[in-house]
This record gives sequence, structure tokens and C-alpha cells, in this order.
Amino acid sequence: MKKRLKNIIKYAVSASLAAVLLWFSFRDVEWASFMESLRSCRWEFVLLSMAAGSFAFWLRALRWRRLLLPIAPEISRTTVFNGINIGNISNFVFPRIGEFVRCGVITRRSTATYDKVLGTVVLERSWELLVMLLLLAAVLVGGAERFGTFFMDEIWTPIASRFSLGMWPVAAAAIVLTCGAGYALWRFRETSPFCAKVTGVVRGLLQGFSSCLRMEKKWLFFAYTAAIWATYWLMAASTMWAVPFIEGLDLLDALFLSLVGGLGFAVPVPGGIGAFHFVISLALSVIYGIPPEMGVLYATISHTSQAVTQIFFGIGSYAYESLKK
Repeated sequence: MKKRLKNIIKYAVSASLAAVLLWFSFRDVEWASFMESLRSCRWEFVLLSMAAGSFAFWLRALRWRRLLLPIAPEISRTTVFNGINIGNISNFVFPRIGEFVRCGVITRRSTATYDKVLGTVVLERSWELLVMLLLLAAVLVGGAERFGTFFMDEIWTPIASRFSLGMWPVAAAAIVLTCGAGYALWRFRETSPFCAKVTGVVRGLLQGFSSCLRMEKKWLFFAYTAAIWATYWLMAASTMWAVPFIEGLDLLDALFLSLVGGLGFAVPVPGGIGAFHFVISLALSVIYGIPPEMGVLYATISHTSQAVTQIFFGIGSYAYESLKK
């Protein structure tokens, strides 16, 4: 009962945050102009964006399977693809829960243990974050005059101002407590059942995380990563081409919007709702001087088209896995 109440409270907080961000995104929208611009969109490019998003699901499945093969050599491409899709749709229910749900799909269809599969997810998400930061650095270097001010004034400065000097002792204490807890778990792993269980889970996570060292054809992992980000780039560009009021933007701008959208999805709200709209409309307004209703229109078309794609594939994969023996 307490666990259920705790989950309800967490979901209520994340949903409230999404609602607040949506309100901030739409508060200055002129709805007449918004609807007129919506009718003038080129929907064939929206369909192209959805097709690119669908292909990205398959590429993500192929890349994740490269990490899974050393611990689950029998796992099929279809199962991994279904795990990706079911995880995506689960994130609309509760933020970040999809990462755990897709591990359950793989564990159900393979001999790998849950902790090892979760370790591969941690590795994959860490790699994805690293690639995003590298691309972000490249964009800032290549387009510093256009994008540098936005990241410094709208993202880095607010974060730095909140992380005041008073937070450093708290951070130091947290590090000391974490190290102390880790030492205690390791010290009493042979005498305490609880410590033995926790260290066993950590060991499984590390084994899954280190699966990249045993991965065959490592070049495929990097090739899939490049292809995935190419589809993300195409998704942003095709949505940009779909709305006539930002026709003048180029491919570098599309990559920038894709990276900014990734930051929006990092906020712990269901499906990135609200956070994605807020950060995209803010970027379009601050950098390009695009009116709020136009920026929100771009964000709405981009987010909704991908949400529809994720829901469609998520339902199909869930039905497939439910009916499969």
C-alpha cells in the first residue's frame, strides 16, 4: 500500500511539472495565428519525420542487441525491437520506467538475468548521453555566434545560480556516504544476506555494463549510433520543412533543435510532455525571434507526431509479446 501511494505521489509530481511547463509554453500563444499556421503545414514532411522515427526504433534495437548478445546469445532482433517499443510507450505512463520495462521483456525471452540486462541499458544510455554532449560541443563550436548565447544564458547560468556554494557540502557529504555504504556492502557481503544480495545485483550490473568488451563486430555498434543520430537529424529537419514560417533554417539549425529536444526529453515528465514544448519554443524565440505560437506549433507537431509513432509501435509490440508463446 505504501509503495503504491509513493508511486502515485511520484506520478502526480511529474504530471504536475509537465502541466506547468505546458502552461508556460502555451500562455502567450495567439490561437488564431496558431490554427492558421497549423492548416498551412506540409503534412508529407510530418509523415517523413514519423517514418524516420520508426526507423530509429529499429536501429536502436539493432544497437542494443549488440550489447545483449554476449549475455543473451539467443535473443532475437524482434524481441529487442519489441522491448524498445514497449519501453517507449511505458514512459508515457511514468517517466523513465520504460528503461526497466524493456529489461523485463528481454529477461522473459532469454536466459540473461535482469541485473545484467539492466547493466546494458545503463551502458547504452551513458553512451547516448556522451554522443549528445559531443555533438552539442561540435554545434557550439561550429555555430557559436548563433547558439552559444542561448546555452549560456538560458541553460547553464540558471543551473549554476541554483547550485550555490551551500550545495557543495551537501554534495561532498553524499559522496562520502555513498563510498561508505559501498565499503560496508563489500565488507559484509559474506556475513549479511542483505549485503550479499545487493553486491550480487551490482556485480550483475557491472557484467552487463562491461558487455561491450566482449561484443563482436564492435564497428557495427558505432555504425548504428551514427545512423540513429542521422535519423534524429532527419526527424528535426523534416519537421522544420513542414512548417512554412521557419523555411530559412538550415541543417545545422535542425541538428541544434534535435539536441535541444533531447535536453527536453531528459526532464523527468511523462513522455517529455511540456518540457520538450517549453525548451524548443524558448530556443526558437530567443535565437531566431520566432513568435511563441509558432515555436509551440513546431514543438507540438514534432512531439505529437513522434508520440503517435511510439504509441502505435508500442501497442503493436505489446500485443505481439502478449500473444507469443
